[in-house]
Order: sequence, then structure tokens, then C-alpha cells
Amino acid sequence: MAKFSIEERNQYHERIKPYRDKIVEIGGREKSLLLEIQKNPAGTAFKRLTLVDEMLNLASYHILISLVSQTRLKVKEENALNDGRKSLYKSVIYLEEVVSNYVDVPYSDYEEKLAEIASMDAAKRYRLIRKMGLAINLLEEAYGDNTKWRWSFVELEGRFAATAKNIIDLRNAVANTDPRSPNYEPTVYHLRMIKKLLGQAADRYREKYELSTNRVDDFKQGIHFLGALRRLHVLMGDRDDAETAKKKLEIWSQKLETDIKRMETQKKA
Repeated sequence: MAKFSIEERNQYHERIKPYRDKIVEIGGREKSLLLEIQKNPAGTAFKRLTLVDEMLNLASYHILISLVSQTRLKVKEENALNDGRKSLYKSVIYLEEVVSNYVDVPYSDYEEKLAEIASMDAAKRYRLIRKMGLAINLLEEAYGDNTKWRWSFVELEGRFAATAKNIIDLRNAVANTDPRSPNYEPTVYHLRMIKKLLGQAADRYREKYELSTNRVDDFKQGIHFLGALRRLHVLMGDRDDAETAKKKLEIWSQKLETDIKRMETQKKA
């Protein structure tokens, strides 16, 4: 920031001081909660959900600092954005610890993990996922299109999509889509969001494979997310959408098989 006057720098630091103070405050609460979890495991899932929310708040303050820098100094504050990205990853990890990070598996494989948060209603689950999605979108916008972190966001978006799916009560999802259910509105919106996220995660992993890494694992991960989308459509009785996802899965799987054979042939040549 050497090219800015002392006054400009002082104004900038004065403007972001409340955000810095909040960051320190949240960091202290995180340490206290983690220590509490170690000492007393009772209610661990809800304590971790509190950590999820705290890390989302932490990320938002880092993003605000970057926005102030861009507005006042016309400079992107990379350190703040990187800290925001780390905070978002921590948020997702804390949520994974509660609901699992499984992608394409039956609900019964992770249902037991949700037992501890059974009292958390559908609206609260949906609000938490919306908040996480908004934070990720804001961070990506703050970085801009030409960031070196472009492809790393594919993993973050994918892990977010998986947790967004895994936190919802799929055992009662069909019943909750009945307009007479008190959980109707948040359940319908949450399911709509999950379907969108799973489809986007699949497409983004394939895009990463074709435009960046050419790694088979990336394409396979995209196929896993597509499989999860199809599984959800089947569970919800969306026959047409399930059939569409099935056909897409077949095409992608065939494409991957062809690519693997081509790669093997090139290695031997």
C-alpha cells in the first residue's frame, strides 16, 4: 500500500477496525467451543453447527475487508480473501463432521449421524445452507473470474453440495413436500437447491477435467455427483428427471471409459 498516502491508509485501517475486532472475537469463541467439545462431548453436533455458523460469519468479515480495500484503495485485498476462503473451508469441514461428506450413497449410510440433530427443524437447516451458499458466492465474486483459485472452488462447491444434501431429512422429505406439512416450504426450497447444486457440481468437475487437469479422478467425481442427483430424483419420485440423469450418466461413463482407453494407448505408444 506504499503508493497510498498516510491519510488514505489510516482511513482504510480505521474503516476495517470493527471487522478486525470481530474476527478476533470469533476466533476466541471458536477456540472456546473446540475446547468445550473436548471436555464435554454431549451435544457435540449442535456445538459444531454453531462453529459452522461462526466460520460463515468470520468469512463474511474477511470479505468485507476486501470490499473496503477495493472501494477505498482500488486494490484487491488478497490476504483477506484467502483468510475468507480458509474460513469457508473450515465451515464446510465442521458441517461434514456433523452430517458426513458422502456423495452418492443411500440415505441409510449416514442417517445415524443426523440423529443428534433430529430436533433441528427443516427451516433452520435450509437457512444454514442458504447462508453457506451465499458466502461462497460472495467470495467467488470478490476473487473475480481470473483468479488462480478458480479450479479450487470446484472442490469447495462440491463439498458444499454434498453437505447441503446430507443435512436434509430425506427419510421424511416426501411427506414434507405435502402442502399440508408445516415443513413444506423450507423442504421444497431446500430440495430445489440441492438438485441445482448437485447438477452444478457434476458439470464443474467435468469442466475442471476437460479444461484444466485431465485427471480421471475429477471426471469420476463429476459422475458421482450426477449419480447423487439421479438417486435424489428417484427417491422423490421425479421419474422424468431421474431418467434424464440416468441417460446423462450413461453418456458420461462411456466418455470416461473411452478417454481412459485413449490415455492408456498414448502411454504405450
